[in-house]
Amino acid sequence: MKPLNTHLIAALAAGDASTRLKAALAIGSNPEPGLVDTLIARCAIEPDFYVRDMLTWALTRLPSEITVPRLLAELRSERAQARSQALHTLSKIKDSSAWPAITRSLLCDPDDEVARSAWRAAVVLVPDGQEKDLAEELAAQLGRGDREVQLSLSRALVALGEEVVGPALRKAMACGDPGVHAHASATERLLRNPDAGSENAVNEAKRIFALGKE
Repeated sequence: MKPLNTHLIAALAAGDASTRLKAALAIGSNPEPGLVDTLIARCAIEPDFYVRDMLTWALTRLPSEITVPRLLAELRSERAQARSQALHTLSKIKDSSAWPAITRSLLCDPDDEVARSAWRAAVVLVPDGQEKDLAEELAAQLGRGDREVQLSLSRALVALGEEVVGPALRKAMACGDPGVHAHASATERLLRNPDAGSENAVNEAKRIFALGKE
């Protein structure tokens, strides 16, 4: 078996973020299955967003039969970043076998970053025929968090499509909670807007969210 590149392993822990970024790029450019545990362990503690994204890319370059079981184990970690980054990486790998691990506890995780990652992973991995159940699970959290959290939830709902999400949004808009109503209304506007991902649509959603919190 080929010996692990100890230089790259050490570089992943360097104090300089650019050094860590280059190390992750090098590992992904010449993927070695023996480094999967090193990459996943670094994901759990890496402070820099761009380095974390490169670590995820490096993991997607490895065979899913090696990475997915280890990422699923990370979903049980007590460290929020470990759970969040594992979910993010699973959403990029898109291996449907990971779906059963996207549990309600992750979708409702008290840590906003974990929940946001779970929402994104869920809409990518949800099997045909289970979209409605997922939409209802996500819609139950309308009104949660700040504007960025609410936008993440709205985008996840929109990704499921109007036919699936519409009934859940109408139910939420009939709710007496003004925060839930405002969030559901903003999500419906994004759903009906063909350019829902555009800057204008996002700004409009932010404005509606702000009005709902006044």
